[in-house]
Amino acid sequence: MNALLEVLRARGLSVAVAEGDTGGVLLAELTAEAGSSACVLGGVVAYGDDLKREVLGVPAELIVQHGSVSEECAEAMARGVRMLARADVGIATTGIAGPGGARPGKPVGLSFVAAASAERVVSRRFEWHADRAGNREQSVAAALHLALELLTQ
Repeated sequence: MNALLEVLRARGLSVAVAEGDTGGVLLAELTAEAGSSACVLGGVVAYGDDLKREVLGVPAELIVQHGSVSEECAEAMARGVRMLARADVGIATTGIAGPGGARPGKPVGLSFVAAASAERVVSRRFEWHADRAGNREQSVAAALHLALELLTQ
């Protein structure tokens, strides 16, 4: 059983996700287990900045100042999807899965993940060095671990 789902079920909590670079892989992982609907509410794949702003409520100024691939954006996405879905926990990913898309200071494999509850937000920066699929898988694993950390520490 997925450790995050186990904790969510045990505590009667719900989760929703906002994905950029993982493009739905995080939600697919969470819903792969039978019975996940007891705590998984759904998610938003917000690849473009317009969706990040208009659906998740990420402030335009934040994207201009820090970029959509940033810790600040991941945190805003996690808070936004939590509020949108009325979930207890929001999880977000944003990054550059590759093979293209690198920019100065933002290499391929750069990823930010965040998890938010009503009380706090935690986030991390990662640099993966795999192919596109591998980078996405590592971001998913990191996001699940971070959400578990949010709930257990």
